This record gives sequence, structure tokens and C-alpha cells, in this order.
Amino acid sequence: MSRLLPLLAFFALVGLLGFGIWWNKHHEMNEVPSPLIGKPAPEFTLPLLYDSAQSLSKRDLLGKPYLINVFGSWCVTCHEEHPVLMAEAKKLGVPLIGMAWKDPPADSRRWLEKFGNPYDQVVSDADGRMGIEFGVYGAPETFLVDAQGVIRYKRIGMLTPELIASELKPQLAKVRQATP
Repeated sequence: MSRLLPLLAFFALVGLLGFGIWWNKHHEMNEVPSPLIGKPAPEFTLPLLYDSAQSLSKRDLLGKPYLINVFGSWCVTCHEEHPVLMAEAKKLGVPLIGMAWKDPPADSRRWLEKFGNPYDQVVSDADGRMGIEFGVYGAPETFLVDAQGVIRYKRIGMLTPELIASELKPQLAKVRQATP
């Protein structure tokens, strides 16, 4: 019997891992309300992924609506979301800013070179501090920021074509109507 204990423990761990993966895919994490909706996006200045001597800040983006998509090369769900961003990003008609979160810049660059780059600009938040300011729970997350720098929409989890059509595009339309 004592010989079976390690095997039983192994199967219990595999079952727990499988349940965790299933839960993560089917649990609606986007239902967590964001206290940032309707409030100014945090001030930020982050280095550009492809030229760390240059940076992008919130001030640089004021005057037009934009999206921030938080991703990481280590993120399994980001791998699933990426083809959607590749297909849909340009159709949205607003800049898409990629925030490589908690990811070594070399890993982020390699990942984008391998799978394509849907972003207009990519910034590096390697230490994750800016993610904390934005209240990021985990990648992927997407924020819609209006022309005045106010967060109007947040999606926790993967964007799908259906979510883009049913949630993001209506939010984009509202933001565009409010933009002078």
C-alpha cells in the first residue's frame, strides 16, 4: 500500500492541475469590477520594447482614444488571444498599445517576432509596477482609454471576435462620439 501513495499523490496533483486549467478557461474573470472605470488612467512612462532609450507616456497618447493590451510571452491565454489581435487590431481604428508585463524584453521581442506584432507601439513593464497601477490581475487584460485619458472599459481575460463585436466595438463607438 505504501508503494501506491506516491502514485495516488501524483494523480491527485494532475487532477488538481487539470481542474485549475479548466476553471481558468471557463470562469468569467471579467466579472470582477474595476474601480478604474470612469477614472483617469494612471500616469505612466515606460520604455519602448524595441528601443529602450525611448519611452511612451500617457501624455503622448492624450487627444485620441487608444487600447492597452497587457500580455506576456509566458501567458498561455495570450497565445490564444494573439491571432484575434492580429486579425482585428487594425479594424478597430484606434491605436493598440501592447504592454509586455512581467516579461524580460528579449522574451517579448522573440515572441512578437515569432507570432507577429499587432501593436502600434509596445512598451515594457518588466518589473510589473505599471501593471499594479492599472490594477492588472493577470494577462491578458485590455483597457480602452478615451481621448482625455479616462479608462472607459476593461476586459480581464482573452478578447474574442464575439467580445470585440458585442462589448468592445460599442464602447469604442461611445468613446468616439464623446471625442471632440
